[in-house]
Amino acid sequence: MTEKTIPDIVVSRLPVYLQTLQLFQKEGKTITSSQELGEKSCISAAQVRKDLSFFGEFGKQGSGYDIGYLSSQIRSILKMDRVWDVALIGGGDLGHAIARYPGFAERGFRIKYVFDSDPSKIGQKVGSHTIVSTENMADTIKKSGIIVAMITVPSRAAQSVVDQLVQAGVKAILNYAPVLIDVPDDVRVETVSPILQLEHMTYYL
Repeated sequence: MTEKTIPDIVVSRLPVYLQTLQLFQKEGKTITSSQELGEKSCISAAQVRKDLSFFGEFGKQGSGYDIGYLSSQIRSILKMDRVWDVALIGGGDLGHAIARYPGFAERGFRIKYVFDSDPSKIGQKVGSHTIVSTENMADTIKKSGIIVAMITVPSRAAQSVVDQLVQAGVKAILNYAPVLIDVPDDVRVETVSPILQLEHMTYYL
């Protein structure tokens, strides 16, 4: 079965399963069940089995899943069995926090460059990174073969930045700017909006 036939909602749950499996590994567990995996992931056992069945058979009825094996298989499916270099555009407060956060590297995302257009920020150190100018950003990213980027720029600059990233060959963009952006069909964009998520939650209060 090809990637295009896998429902996106199924793919979105795979990182949740992987995170849960990694927690199990830290606890010293070696075997789990769809019931346990589902409970810890807040997903039904039936849904867990259905999701995993899109990619093959990973467990045996009555004996469950080998946690190490299933983790490695999900990592392979998500193409996380390699390190991804990432370009971060935006050296403001959020950009600083992201550049310093060790969790990205731990999960295989290595921030290679931090770009900004503000002359006062260029040359500043952010963790182990030095902020560089966006002036030659597209060429730098293209020469480095980077196809993953994160943007933490103001809304007014987001589309222009994304256009440059697309020109540079970037195929996956995590967008922290609170605005919708247009990209070609072969470029994947995920927008992170804490405000929208908060507004979603307050409905239930």
